[in-house]
Parts: sequence; C-alpha cells; structure tokens
Amino acid sequence: MPKLIANALLFQLGWFACVFGGDGPWLLLVAVALGVHLFWVSSWQAEGKLLLTVFFAGSALDSFLLNLGVFDFGEPRLLIPLWLASLWLLLASTLNHCLAWTAQPWWRASLLGAVSAPLSYYGGAQLAGVGLPYGTWQTLLLLAAIWAVVMPLLHGFARLYRSQYEQRLRSQQSL
Repeated sequence: MPKLIANALLFQLGWFACVFGGDGPWLLLVAVALGVHLFWVSSWQAEGKLLLTVFFAGSALDSFLLNLGVFDFGEPRLLIPLWLASLWLLLASTLNHCLAWTAQPWWRASLLGAVSAPLSYYGGAQLAGVGLPYGTWQTLLLLAAIWAVVMPLLHGFARLYRSQYEQRLRSQQSL
C-alpha cells in the first residue's frame, strides 16, 4: 500500500511541476519522480517499454490534436511542448500501480478516461495558459470520447508488457 500511495503522489507532484513549470527547470521534478518510481515502486526492466510506448503514442496523439487546432499554446508549433509530453510518462508510471484497479473490467478504464482526462486537460489548460480554440465544452466532449478509448488501450499495453516481463523472469528462474 505505501508504494501505491507513493506512486499516486509522485504522479501528482509531476503533474503540478509540468503544468506550473512548463518547459523550465521544474521538469527536473518529473525526472526525480520517475527516478523514485523506477527505483522504489518498480524498475526500468519491468516498465521501460511501457513508459516509452505511452510517451511516444501519447505525444503523437496530443500533437495530432494540436495540429487539428484543438490546443493553442500561443505560438505556432507542430509538436506538443515537453511538459505535456512528460505527463504521458507520468501517466504510464501509474498504469500498473495506483491505476491498476481500472484495468478490469475494461469499462472502468473507459469511464476513468472519459471523466478524468478531460478534467485534467481543462485544469492544465487553465493553469498553463493553453487555449482551447474549439470551445471548452466541445473540447472536453471530444477528449472524453478519445479517452474512453485511449485508457483501455493503455491498459492493454501495460498488460502485454507486464506479461512479457513476467515470462522473461520465469524463463531466467528456470535456467
């Protein structure tokens, strides 16, 4: 239980560092949070693939939404800022831990994604000064629909990589 609480607190610390600090030195807190996660809560061997997959897939998704005009960072850009991409790393670190309870049945992940992700984007946009050119409600409804699909998919990646890791461990122990 202490590791689950630490995992949730590390995510929250990183979220605030990203949203309030932008691409500045506050991102070092994200590195510290991920370092503590990988040292105490889990390990790179167990979750490295998951962290990278979610980081790249999530950054691509948000960059796609940016290019569709869903987000406005106040300057022309093709890719999301590093602080927003870092949030995907933080989210990945929770999938096998404090958010594991949402993996089964699949609708829990879908419901969590549809409700909490738009609220997180909205809060982050308000605090970080990100514009929502399509309008608040339209954007939140779009994000809810997207995240109702995304969250179960992320849990699918977590399950796949976890089973691969456990299989490697079993094969090493049988040697």
